[in-house]
Amino acid sequence: MALATQADGTSVVTENIFENRFMHVQELVRMGANIRVDGRTATVRGRTPLSSAAVMCSDLRASASLVLAALVADGESILDRVYNIDRGYEHIEEKLRGVGAQIRRMGNVFQGRREPEMVETR
Repeated sequence: MALATQADGTSVVTENIFENRFMHVQELVRMGANIRVDGRTATVRGRTPLSSAAVMCSDLRASASLVLAALVADGESILDRVYNIDRGYEHIEEKLRGVGAQIRRMGNVFQGRREPEMVETR
């Protein structure tokens, strides 16, 4: 979905397995994405500039999408609950740094939060 926000035209994503797969759509919309969800179908209108935001990672695939969105967004974004990313992408920040991303782990930046580390991208 992050890629579709940057592609020309309209993309349609249909989810037939996991009913809560589109939980990250609201986070992408907060970043400026033009996405509408109708049941199990998301329609993404592309070529929209994304802006930085503090977003929450809800599952593994959504987390990867938010990392990619943050990398193309203008400014610095903070991703919360990155333990979802860590379940499927070992040392993702190191791998992305290897191809030029400016990304780092910050530790817990929100007072009183028990969730693991944060990832900042720009």
